[in-house]
Amino acid sequence: MKNKMLRNIVVLLIGVALIMVSGCTDTSYSEETPEEDMVEEETADVDAEVPEDIPEDAMEEETDEVSDSVIDPADFTDPVGNPYFPLEVGTTFILEGESDGEDIRVEMYVTDQTKEIMGVMTMVIREREWEDGELVEDTFDWYANDNEGNVWYFGEDSKEYDDGKLESTAGSWEAGVDGAEPGILMKADPQVGDIYQQEYYEGEAEDMAEVLSLDASVTVEYGSFDNCLQTKEWTPLEPGVEENKYYASGVGILKEEAVVGGDEVLELVDITTE
Repeated sequence: MKNKMLRNIVVLLIGVALIMVSGCTDTSYSEETPEEDMVEEETADVDAEVPEDIPEDAMEEETDEVSDSVIDPADFTDPVGNPYFPLEVGTTFILEGESDGEDIRVEMYVTDQTKEIMGVMTMVIREREWEDGELVEDTFDWYANDNEGNVWYFGEDSKEYDDGKLESTAGSWEAGVDGAEPGILMKADPQVGDIYQQEYYEGEAEDMAEVLSLDASVTVEYGSFDNCLQTKEWTPLEPGVEENKYYASGVGILKEEAVVGGDEVLELVDITTE
């Protein structure tokens, strides 16, 4: 009996000891932060710093600021003339040629009108085209020389006619409007291999140009010229179509010629001044 009581006391003491050990272990673990909980808390903090919804108008304002930064009006305060693309008020460039068997005449007139676009005062050039004596297009282009002599193209107000009636204005665009951006029509110091965007209005106006030569020889009705600038122009909107253009320093455009995907040829026949 005595031995049995002693065994019971020993078992009881062992049980109490096990309970105490278990309790200490539980207390020690509960003071630590579970790794999974730490990840959730950190994620919650990051989410709290970023708004769940960004207003659409805020995104549009940021996009507009980026687009406007392409042009700095201060770069146009003291414009320098470009010898390959002179813009003297009162001058008219007259080109004639053929396209698809039809006679073509183009007149580019440098008006005394101006238009402010993206903070830049642009010059208005009126370009009209006739096919077999019938007016088919009447366009007002907006150009501006920057302080280095680059000629920028800021868009156009274009009207196409058929039988004397207005048919379309689809070619019209203006830099700074609806995502359109200006491009360089003529570089101040063109070098062979230069490739540049002349205009950009996605899906509507995406003309590109590349400088091919600085010493081309050209003969047109207006005269014969050496050391001419030759460029290639194309647009990704019309794959398989390319044309070459030739310019003489101090004169301007001499010739336009389709070299891929067409047969149009235009040559300078006269330059008049008021």
